[in-house]
Parts: sequence; C-alpha cells; structure tokens
Amino acid sequence: MQAYACRGGAVLARRRKLLTPEAEQVMDQFKYEVAAELGLADKIARQGWGEMTTRECGKVGGTMVRKMIEMVEDHLDR
Repeated sequence: MQAYACRGGAVLARRRKLLTPEAEQVMDQFKYEVAAELGLADKIARQGWGEMTTRECGKVGGTMVRKMIEMVEDHLDR
C-alpha cells in the first residue's frame, strides 16, 4: 500500500487491491483498450504510462468508470 502526504502533513493510504487477483489482467487490458479509443495508445507505446499527464490518466480512468457503470446498468436492465 502506498502512502501520500497531503496539506497539513497528514498521510493518506491508497488502496489498489482488486477483489480477485484474476481481475488485474482484465482491468489492465481494459485500460489499454480505453486509452486506444481516446487516441493515446501510440503515446503510451512510445513513452509509457509514467509520461502521461494527469489529465490523460484521469481521462482514461474516468472513461473506464463510465463504461463499467454502463455495463452494470445494461446488465441490470435485462
């Protein structure tokens, strides 16, 4: 688990555990698919995720969340 400092010196823990270990590979593939849809695949291939801007990473993450919500809503409507 990583810790992050914030204003006032408080340290916050950040969890990135998935409920099932098998989901990590699926989520990673999903992340690359979304990045490709957003036109970021070439930049990631050339420079890696470490060189992506906060805005670009946020766009990928936000799009992933939006798509997952849509998938669940579609599933519930059946």
